[in-house]
Amino acid sequence: MIITFCGHDNVADIHKVKEWLCNVLDQYIHEENVIFYLGGYGGFDRLAASVVRQKQKVNPTVQAVLIIPYLNRKYDESGYDYTLFPPLESVPPRYAILKRNEWMVAQADVVIAYVTHGWGGAAKTLEDARTKRKTIILYPEI
Repeated sequence: MIITFCGHDNVADIHKVKEWLCNVLDQYIHEENVIFYLGGYGGFDRLAASVVRQKQKVNPTVQAVLIIPYLNRKYDESGYDYTLFPPLESVPPRYAILKRNEWMVAQADVVIAYVTHGWGGAAKTLEDARTKRKTIILYPEI
């Protein structure tokens, strides 16, 4: 099972959102072959990655994968099991993150979303997940 995340850079109540993420991930970490695709940009991405690392202590078979949008940049890969570059070679750099997000949603079985307003990249990614009829868990719902 592949699970990915989408959310805004700024997280309003980080402790409340972290608690929510912990509860949501608890529903999945006991599944076999759970892989989390993480974007690595913004506040929600960093929060999701930290919760996934925390859950790996409970189930070390859970994998955290950093999905990178650019090959020519350095990334902090610590805390991830490995990185993956989707087929974005022909995508202009200004669209790389958008196309990376679309790829992540296409691969995912579940999208966990912290989207509190209808504009920006997170909202577009959530709309893409809805269009693709993915299972979506939207903050603050469980």
